Amino acid sequence: MKQVLLTALFVCTAFTASAQDSSDQLFTLKNGDVSMTINADKGGKILSLKYQNKEVLSQSRWPESFGSTFWTSPQKEWNWPPVPEFDKQAYTVKQKSESRLTITSPVSGRLNLSVGKDFQIDTKDGAFIITYSIKNEGNEPRRVAPWEISRVSNADGQIFFEVVDSIWPAGLMSFETEQGASWYKTDEATQNRKVNADGRGWLAYAANDLLLVKRFQDLKNNEPAPGEAEVQVYVNRGKTYIELESQGAYTLLQPGEQLQWTVRWYLLPADTTNRKDLLKKISALPAIGQE
Repeated sequence: MKQVLLTALFVCTAFTASAQDSSDQLFTLKNGDVSMTINADKGGKILSLKYQNKEVLSQSRWPESFGSTFWTSPQKEWNWPPVPEFDKQAYTVKQKSESRLTITSPVSGRLNLSVGKDFQIDTKDGAFIITYSIKNEGNEPRRVAPWEISRVSNADGQIFFEVVDSIWPAGLMSFETEQGASWYKTDEATQNRKVNADGRGWLAYAANDLLLVKRFQDLKNNEPAPGEAEVQVYVNRGKTYIELESQGAYTLLQPGEQLQWTVRWYLLPADTTNRKDLLKKISALPAIGQE
C-alpha cells in the first residue's frame, strides 16, 4: 500500500477528571521532566502536558475546551460538532510500551476515513514525536489534510510564530512584530476570534515560566486545504482558553491509501518575559527533516 508522507513534532503532560473516568484507558509517556497522558477511550486525546508538576494544556471541564485533539481538514466537510469517531470515541490500542503508544480510531461512516496516532519519545532532544495518519477507507479518491488542535489556558501568556506574509483577518487580534516573529499576548475577549497565517513550520506558547513549541512541516502557501492555513490561533470568549492549531498539506488519497504527518512538541523551562531568549531556544531545535 502506497503511503503519502508529510511531517511535524511534540512534548507532553497529565490528566483531568473532566476528561476521564475510572474505566478509561490512560497511558503516560515520560521524557525526562516532561510527561504526557493520553486517553485512548476518549478520542485518543492528550489530556495533560506537564513539566514536573506544571500543567500547560487546558484542564477545563467544558467539552471541546481541554487537552489536545486531532481533526481532518477542511472543516467545511463536517462543520460542527467534531467527527465523533476521531474526537470522542474509543481508539484501539495497537502497540504500547514505556516509550511508545500506537492507537487507531474507528472508521467514520460519514467521511470514509480513519485516523491513527503514534506517540514516541526522543530522549536525544527531549521531544515527543507524534505521527498522525489518515487513511481513505472508501472506494473513491478523497482529498484531506491533517489538523492538530491543542488547548492552553488563557493565562498571562503569549503566543508567537513567524509569518511569511500576513495574519488574516487583519485586525481581529492584536499582534506585535518583534525579533522577526509575531506575538499575541493573551487577553479577555467578548467574542470568539480566530486568525490564520502562512507560518514557518513552528508555533509556540510561553506562560508560567514554560515554553511549549510545536514543530511541523513548513507548507507552501498553496498546500493547506481550501479556506484553511498552516497556522491558526483561536481565542474563546471570556478569559477561558486558547487553541494552538497547525495543519499539514491537503493531499489526494486513493482508496486504501494513507498520509502520515508528524508533529514534534517541546516543553522547556524558560524566562517567558525575554522574547529574544525564547526565539533563541526555538532556533536551537531541529526543524522537521533536520532532526
